[in-house]
Amino acid sequence: MTHPVIPIMLDIPESFETQRLLIRAARWGDGAEMNEAIAESLNELKPWMIFAQSLQTPEETEQYARESRLKYLDRSNMHMNIYNKADGTFIGCSGLHHIDWDVRAFELGYWIRSSCAGKGYMTEAVNAITEFTIRELEANRTEIRCSGRNTKSAAVAERTGYKLDGILRLNMRGFDGELHDSKVYAKVRGAEF
Repeated sequence: MTHPVIPIMLDIPESFETQRLLIRAARWGDGAEMNEAIAESLNELKPWMIFAQSLQTPEETEQYARESRLKYLDRSNMHMNIYNKADGTFIGCSGLHHIDWDVRAFELGYWIRSSCAGKGYMTEAVNAITEFTIRELEANRTEIRCSGRNTKSAAVAERTGYKLDGILRLNMRGFDGELHDSKVYAKVRGAEF
C-alpha cells in the first residue's frame, strides 16, 4: 500500500537552468514583463490561449503572477517563467497543470514570446521541464495537450520525443467558436524515460 503524497511537504526546487535558459517559479513583480511579452505576442497567442483573448492590464497580469506563486508553493499548479540567461530577456511561460499527485501525472503547457520564437528556446525548455518532472517530481506520466490545429505546439511535443497517445476528436471549442480535435502527447515511465 502506498502512502498518500502531501504535496506541500515536498521540497521542490524553484528554479533550474539549461545551457541558455533560466526556468523559475513566478515571483511578486513578474507581472509587468509577462504583460509586455503577451502584448507583443497577442496575435499569435489569441487562437490558443484563454488569457490572450484581450490584453489584460499590467495589474491583472501581476495578480496572475502572484496567484501563480502561491499555487507553486502549495503544488496545485506549477507555473514557470523562462528567461534567456545571457541577457535576462523574458522568453515565455511554461508549467505543470492538472497535477495528479497520486498517479504522479502532469500536463505540461507552454507559450513563447513572438520575438523569441524559432530559436529552439521552447524545445530546450520543454526538455528541461520534462527532466525536472522525472528527477524532482518522480513523474510516471507527463503529457502535452494541444488543439489539433496548433501545429507549432504539436511540433515542440514531437521534437522533444513525446509520443502521440491519441486524438480526441471534436472534444473542445476553440476560441474561433469552432470545434477542434485535441492531440494528446505523453512520455511515460518505463517507455520514454
